[in-house]
Amino acid sequence: MTHPYRPLIYFVATGISFLALGLTGASWWLTVLAFACLVLGLIVTVVQSVFPQESEHRLAWWRARWSHRRRRR
Repeated sequence: MTHPYRPLIYFVATGISFLALGLTGASWWLTVLAFACLVLGLIVTVVQSVFPQESEHRLAWWRARWSHRRRRR
C-alpha cells in the first residue's frame, strides 16, 4: 500500500534543502520568515489531511463533534 502523502514528503524534503542552500549567508530575519512560511504551509496541509474535505463527510464530522460536546456537559 502506498502512502498518499509520499509526494508531499519528497516535496518538503527538497524544499527544505533548496531553502537552506538559498538562504546561506542571508540575514536572520529573512531565514526566519522563509522557514515560518514553510511551517505554515505544512500546518495547513496537516489540518486538511486530518479534517474531512468532502461536504457530506464534513457535515457528519461536525455533527458527531457537536453531539460529543453535548454529551460531555
